[in-house]
Amino acid sequence: MSTNHPAAMAEQQKPRILVMSHRHPDFSLGGGEIAAYNLFKAYRANADVEDAWFLASADRGRGANGAITPRRENEYLWEQGIGDWTMLKAAHRRSLVKGFIDLLRALRPNVVHAHHYAHLGVEFLRLVKEFDPSIRLVLTLHEYMAICNNQGQMIKTNGRLCSRESYDDCRLCFPQYSVQDFWRRKHFIQGHFAYVDQFVSPSEFLRQRYIAWGIPADRIVVIENGQDDVEPLPPRPLAEGETRNRFGYFGQINPFKGLDVLLRALTQMRKSERKRVVLEVHGANLETQSGEFRDKIKELVDPLIKEGVVVWMGSYQPNEVSRRMAGVDWVVMPSVWWENSPMVIQESLVHGRPLIVSDIGGMDEKVTEVTGLKAQVANPTSWAEVLANATDVETYEKLRGGISKPLSHAASAREHIELMRVD
Repeated sequence: MSTNHPAAMAEQQKPRILVMSHRHPDFSLGGGEIAAYNLFKAYRANADVEDAWFLASADRGRGANGAITPRRENEYLWEQGIGDWTMLKAAHRRSLVKGFIDLLRALRPNVVHAHHYAHLGVEFLRLVKEFDPSIRLVLTLHEYMAICNNQGQMIKTNGRLCSRESYDDCRLCFPQYSVQDFWRRKHFIQGHFAYVDQFVSPSEFLRQRYIAWGIPADRIVVIENGQDDVEPLPPRPLAEGETRNRFGYFGQINPFKGLDVLLRALTQMRKSERKRVVLEVHGANLETQSGEFRDKIKELVDPLIKEGVVVWMGSYQPNEVSRRMAGVDWVVMPSVWWENSPMVIQESLVHGRPLIVSDIGGMDEKVTEVTGLKAQVANPTSWAEVLANATDVETYEKLRGGISKPLSHAASAREHIELMRVD
């Protein structure tokens, strides 16, 4: 452990913040990495911050070789990965104790703010504190990976929602592991989480899940991910007699996001009802899913595209969100897992678009009766009914008028900086 590290400094000194992320948004456009990168930029723009850096895991096609290299000013890529997904252990162990520690020594942060630990492993949490115990360690939790071995989704392998982990229930999902294996998993991860000074959750729902799992309530607070500070879009212009019938699906396409539920809902509608709605699919990464799932989506969507009910818009970049949302009335999120604080929900609120979401978890928390509608999770019949009723212009105007501007990147950064102050 370093004893002369400059991070052992007066408590009043401005924070020098190393932001860590499981991926860099230059290569991966998930909500967690975008939130981490935007917060890094907000830290750099804040006069109360001395300096800030961004370190992200990256797959550059060379495997997890452990190399840490500059990306651009104050940004670094770490060719790290996971060697054991069950235990969340890093693949390249030597770079943890060599390259990563060398970077800490060179940058001299007094705060490390990590977003996620996928592709990084949990061991870096311990190593930060072993290197210098005075570094304040903050960890933002974006999903339930520490709790759930099923990709952190808290969905059982039979597709049912899971409300709380237990060693026996986890073994039923993964019979190749013993109860003792799950005990070791939990205590290994909790042992590394013990090094964290402060946890951040973007939703109260996720916070409560981690409290039930074992994080002390006084060590985890809710701070929403920041958003662009822009004016909301005007409503989509309507032709005479037109209704608010254009719905937009945005984000990843995978078995947990519920696009298949939405397509089944449209299929179940009477043809006369279906002709009165249009669904735009602004989705990414279908090609990376299993062949079985791709075939299911194709079978459902092809007839709807031929009818003109579905328009397949494809993937998009973050700077295209505003233009794409301008063309829809509603944003829909039919996820069949709990979610946390989905970026799509926050983007929709920024741009003044009411939402229709599944009635569980973070979606149920973030979309209220004044900003959107809810359908029963994984129930195509419920979704069909809600979609049909949502075309009413009066309902749309009432909900659009209830939308408040979400927390900005700058305001989110200020709330985080307050957490970094040590009494």
